[in-house]
Amino acid sequence: MPATETFEINKPEAGWRKLLTPEAFRVLRKHGTERAGSSPLDREYGPGTYLCAGCHLPLYASETKYDSRTGWPSFSAPIEGAIRTSTDRSFFIERTEVHCRRCGGHLGHVFEDGPEPAGLRYCMNGAALAFRRA
Repeated sequence: MPATETFEINKPEAGWRKLLTPEAFRVLRKHGTERAGSSPLDREYGPGTYLCAGCHLPLYASETKYDSRTGWPSFSAPIEGAIRTSTDRSFFIERTEVHCRRCGGHLGHVFEDGPEPAGLRYCMNGAALAFRRA
């Protein structure tokens, strides 16, 4: 997200480091990407809600999760009003980056190769998520 953007939850880097695991910090606060297939949440298909690992805002309902066979948890749609997007021009390509709207944490990217009707695949880093079972 742009450095000038403000969020409901703001912490200094030391505060985020204290709150998050090293991997969650790297992904959420430094825009990292976890290794494909490394997150247990990629294989989680129980009923519940996926939350931001940084601020616990509900982001995705389990009903929207599907197996994209990419190695990352994938969803067809977020909970309304839960995310923001920005343009990511790293790696010499342009992608749409997904952030938590409350704390600005980097969650992953959205692609236009998902299931109908919207055709979107919200490809999230499991390290950026927490799962609350229903």
